[in-house]
Amino acid sequence: MDIKLQQVSYAYSMGTPFEKYALFDVDLTIPHGTYQAIIGHTGSGKSTILQHFNGLLKPSKGQVHIGDRVIVAGKKAKELKPVRQKVGIVFQFPEHQLFEETVLKDIMFGPMNFGVSEEVAEERARELIHLVGLPEDTLNKSPFDLSGGQMRRVAIAGVLAMEPEVIVLDEPTAGLDPRGQKEIMDMFYALHKERGLTTILVTHSMEDAARYADAIAIMHEGRCVLNGTPHEIFSDAETLEKYRLELPHIVRFQRKIEKLINRSLSKICLTEEELALEVAHALREGREAK
Repeated sequence: MDIKLQQVSYAYSMGTPFEKYALFDVDLTIPHGTYQAIIGHTGSGKSTILQHFNGLLKPSKGQVHIGDRVIVAGKKAKELKPVRQKVGIVFQFPEHQLFEETVLKDIMFGPMNFGVSEEVAEERARELIHLVGLPEDTLNKSPFDLSGGQMRRVAIAGVLAMEPEVIVLDEPTAGLDPRGQKEIMDMFYALHKERGLTTILVTHSMEDAARYADAIAIMHEGRCVLNGTPHEIFSDAETLEKYRLELPHIVRFQRKIEKLINRSLSKICLTEEELALEVAHALREGREAK
């Protein structure tokens, strides 16, 4: 399912004395199957833009294409329930949305709300509890007896139970320790690959954007100011600084290594594994040149 924003602007409290625009003429195309990261400093418009991806917010100007559905500013949107089934949003701290008496009922709630039978919804819940890394006996527990990390995994299972084609991740690792962050991000990446999902990651983490994304869009003061591959985006430190963003830690570490060995590596490295290979190659070339 492709998603396309065309000249999208959005104003909160439009038509009142408190009217304030949060988005200005945003153009962004996310082809089906892409892992798209959206980065930007606080107040850049990231949280507003993500709510347009399934019609939670409707544009004040412009139009949003979600698959074959078009939401046009100023026109009454047709039934959006099918869109919201196909585009699942994992909000920041999704565990705050848990409310049922058992984990099983919480995971089943979403699909049953969209017309899935109780039998099928339970089957999905039993499959997904393993997929998010929890034992099956978790299903019979109250979600409020779980740890914060476990609650987050249950909330994620609830979104996945609706079998979305697009999954939107709003700062999915907020509040987790480093190990938990990596486990959650690796899980989403595996799902992205195995299920052919379109994945949209809204994040402050340059590291996650560098490691996982195919494409990165930079939001700044309500505008989409840059869109490109991770290598293109993170090759330009000056532009990032202009938008109050930093290079990923691994790229900054690469710069230090290049100074240490007194030569530039052949490319920008976005993961530790990639950097290790490039450094080994550069050192090997250096020895052979002597």
